[in-house]
Amino acid sequence: FLVSDTSLTEADVRLFVTLIRFDEAYSVHFKTNTRSVTASPALLNYCRAIYQMPHVAETLNMQHIKLFYYCSNPTLNHYSIVPRGTDFEMLLKQTIAEGEKHYVHFL
Repeated sequence: FLVSDTSLTEADVRLFVTLIRFDEAYSVHFKTNTRSVTASPALLNYCRAIYQMPHVAETLNMQHIKLFYYCSNPTLNHYSIVPRGTDFEMLLKQTIAEGEKHYVHFL
């Protein structure tokens, strides 16, 4: 994790909720589509590790996230078009291969 090898911290939670929104909402809505979480094995595995912790997956509602970002600001998306996008949550459900358990280290 970001600041601890054994404990989830507030920094991890804040990064996780940002990263899970990035490919599905931010990259299109805010036009930040030159990079993606799915293209970065370290970031994707970081998200998987947190998503697969007990009780985390049940708190994620990707459809609600997408509807909020694409339908709440008619100035940016006049017709409230919600792109299908990738099935990011399906990627989070996949197990992390033993050789790929590398996370982003910021220390």
